Amino acid sequence: MAQHMDQDTLNRIAAALERMAPAPEATPDFAAASGFVWHVEPDRLAPVAQISRVELELLVGIERSRDTLLENTRRFAAGHGANNALLWGARGMGKSSLVKAIHGSLVAEHPDLKLVELQREDLPSVARLLNHLRDAPFRFILFCDDLSFSHDDQHYKSLKAVLDGGIEGRPENVVFYATSNRRHLMPRDMIENERSSSINPSEAVEEKVSLSDRFGLWLGFHPCNQDAYLAMIEGYCGAYGLEVAPETLRAEAIEWQATRGARSGRVAWQFFTDLAGRHGVSLR
Repeated sequence: MAQHMDQDTLNRIAAALERMAPAPEATPDFAAASGFVWHVEPDRLAPVAQISRVELELLVGIERSRDTLLENTRRFAAGHGANNALLWGARGMGKSSLVKAIHGSLVAEHPDLKLVELQREDLPSVARLLNHLRDAPFRFILFCDDLSFSHDDQHYKSLKAVLDGGIEGRPENVVFYATSNRRHLMPRDMIENERSSSINPSEAVEEKVSLSDRFGLWLGFHPCNQDAYLAMIEGYCGAYGLEVAPETLRAEAIEWQATRGARSGRVAWQFFTDLAGRHGVSLR
């Protein structure tokens, strides 16, 4: 014979379920900051008091990508049509720095433009994040750094909610910018392996590879040459008022990159950080 649970039992069960799956926090006051980081368990948008970034004019050697993304973002901030953007290519060449710098260059003119960072591992929660952003009276750059997928990674399916939006469509007030070291967001050898082992090679990885096609802008970042590397360092010296004899600066910069075995914007900044420290110059 079935027995009915009393009200106290039902209340205890409800309380236990709430502890297991706590309700998401309320949408934050977006006017309180220009940047936010999305966290899960529980869902929340944490405001960032001061976004870590460099000035746009200090990013040397990527002028074409800079101008293209800047114009796209300016249109978006003004309420006009804009594309999602994939910034792909060499490590340390300023992909993520460019996104943050462009936001910083436009936020004074467009205070309603917000930067929201989403971690790759949190992509399955992106639909819930978009629900927070959809009805807010602000414009959002949704930013995912170092985006890529492995063989058994199903997170790429969640990315479609941002790029395509399903039935609802991508919110008009959200644009998605991602950085990746890979143009097709997955390793080339993995693409070839899946094609060679599949019954229907043409369809084996089409769904994953076609993700990159869903970005309206592809911006490539390539390793810099020595002249660009030195120009970056000279730009940093000028911006921070650090005076070093040109011959000395050049010799030390070249020696630094030789010990690192690479030239990039990141290596240039690391050298300048060391140089500034030796000369007692604050980078704050």
